[in-house]
Amino acid sequence: MRALALLSRPARRSTLSAASSLRTQVCPPSLCHAPGGAWQRMMFWLLAPAPHDAAPPLSRLPSIRTDFLATVADVDSSEADALRRRIAGSASLRELWHLRSEVYRVIGLACSQSEADRRLALLAHHFPSRAPRSPRAAL
Repeated sequence: MRALALLSRPARRSTLSAASSLRTQVCPPSLCHAPGGAWQRMMFWLLAPAPHDAAPPLSRLPSIRTDFLATVADVDSSEADALRRRIAGSASLRELWHLRSEVYRVIGLACSQSEADRRLALLAHHFPSRAPRSPRAAL
């Protein structure tokens, strides 16, 4: 009898999973960098299986580092100073991608979680992203 009662209940869906599935996912950048010069672009086009998935060229790295440093510029703590040194010493976009959690933590402790969310969202455009899955995909 109890089994019938369980079967007749309407299925409940978690609102947490539906809300989180609508968030755009930021993905790690590729280990392969897009080429800078014309000859390198031609060779990359010939040899690479998916050039659109490549990380931006290394020439863009200094401006991305500057954006990261600006994100934590107003935070005054020893942890923020150590983070700024790690950002300045980063050699690739992938290293910066891995530093996002530390940026979030330092800003969250100094300001608030909502401020950390806002500032991290400003950095998201530097990384590849996936569109949110439709709520029907979970069914």
